[in-house]
Amino acid sequence: ADESADPSLAAADLLAQAEHDELASAILLTPSHELAVSVQSEIYRQLDQRARRDIILGAMDERSGTVITADLMQAFELANEYAAEHLCLLVADPWLWIGKVRNAGGIFLGEHSYEVLGDYVAGPSHVMPTGGSARFASPLNLLHFVKITSLIALDRRSAIELSEPAQLLAKAESLDAHAAAARLRSR
Repeated sequence: ADESADPSLAAADLLAQAEHDELASAILLTPSHELAVSVQSEIYRQLDQRARRDIILGAMDERSGTVITADLMQAFELANEYAAEHLCLLVADPWLWIGKVRNAGGIFLGEHSYEVLGDYVAGPSHVMPTGGSARFASPLNLLHFVKITSLIALDRRSAIELSEPAQLLAKAESLDAHAAAARLRSR
């Protein structure tokens, strides 16, 4: 989030994530110390109104927090390392920054595209990669229901050229029959 973010909306989004359970993680990354302080105040103000206050406090005390970064670029670097299930871009121009995001289950652009809508009514699947798995996994999508078959077609020259590396790899795995099958094709 940058200094353009509304602290009450940022706090509401963090509280919504923290209310899932005590193991939930809600993290604010911002270069703005002023925003960080305002969001923290707003969290405490809104917290008393939440029915799941104890659960939120458990998550906030153990697995949540605020990181004040040197600049927005550093915030995006940390966000990519963390690979959040949900990444809310509460910045002046989220479209300008979207290309910096490599690892997130879902990306929510601006204050009107808030994560709760993604949970319930905006359209994407709510089966999201958690625990940092957004570094290598995608949210549930159509491709999970598509069967893909690999097709390999090499000409003789290519097969001969690849025979030696195939033999080396097969030997490294102690698969002698694999190595022999590759060796037969090297002639």
